[in-house]
Amino acid sequence: MTNEVPPNDMRNVWQNQPMESTRMSVEELRHKAGKFQKRIQLRNLREYIAVLFVVVGFGFYLKWFPSVAMRVGSGLTIAAALYVAYQLHRIGSAETLPEDCGFECCIDFHRRELERQRDLLRRIWWWYLGPFVPGMLVFLVGLQVAREPRFPHHGIPFVVDLAFCALVFVLIGRLNQRTAHRLQRQIDDLHAMAKGQ
Repeated sequence: MTNEVPPNDMRNVWQNQPMESTRMSVEELRHKAGKFQKRIQLRNLREYIAVLFVVVGFGFYLKWFPSVAMRVGSGLTIAAALYVAYQLHRIGSAETLPEDCGFECCIDFHRRELERQRDLLRRIWWWYLGPFVPGMLVFLVGLQVAREPRFPHHGIPFVVDLAFCALVFVLIGRLNQRTAHRLQRQIDDLHAMAKGQ
């Protein structure tokens, strides 16, 4: 008789073996939390710069475009960009890790920050993408009205513009949902780490 274990049983033994808990040091956890906070600060800085470009660009449109609809759309888009900057500052700013934080405090702090950013990304349609929809629609209608006399098939450019904007919005939404999913995995790892200590 052989002592070989059938392949299915080997897999079960391997999957059910007790796992060693990998405990991070306070310094490693602080470093990880600090790195995450810097990423959030850089993301917010990029977004604030993008808001500045939107305000300047659509401010130019507001002043120079002859179409009332394009001007109204530009104004709504500027308002949306300012609203996004406000919301990002209000609910998406990075918090600072307290200096005298021990291991449990670091885990709790980092987990709360991950959860806050995850929730922010999950609601991307409400505070980030959604506010731009009215302005972009009014702007595109104004653009369509302005080009209508010159194009025999005047509906095609409007549909193409609308489809392009919708595609960009959907891609941004999906990328943010994917990032929220990654943050959830990190949160789950921190929960497991807190239980295993």
